[in-house]
Amino acid sequence: MDPVIDQAVQVRLIATTSGPHAVPAVLHYQPADPLAVRMSFPPELSLDGSAVDWAFARELLDEGLRVPAGRGDVRVRPSGPDRTVMEFHADEGVAMVQLRTADVRQFLTRSYAAVPAGAEPAYLGLERGLAELFGAA
Repeated sequence: MDPVIDQAVQVRLIATTSGPHAVPAVLHYQPADPLAVRMSFPPELSLDGSAVDWAFARELLDEGLRVPAGRGDVRVRPSGPDRTVMEFHADEGVAMVQLRTADVRQFLTRSYAAVPAGAEPAYLGLERGLAELFGAA
């Protein structure tokens, strides 16, 4: 069984009122879904009181540590030498959080140890699934 990589991170919610607020969040990586990273936020941050989970490309997170990355719902960019900003765009609005870049790097290092960059297709299970479908397994 492939290990699931979870890393608790402290994020600062960047709000338009009274400064940023520190909140817990968790970065998730699962080799069974090798291209994706998930970031989970506690229910108290959402408008409807439910937990919030965003999925995005691991490559986007990696690239965003160096240069602004992303054009869709999730965007990542460096913010000085020690911080990374993530923007989450939804119909309800935009949420921005700031993380310690060292925490993100540590998480990515662990994920690349589990599934090296470029080796993701071997973890997707497409070949195994096709073999089972056509009776070659």
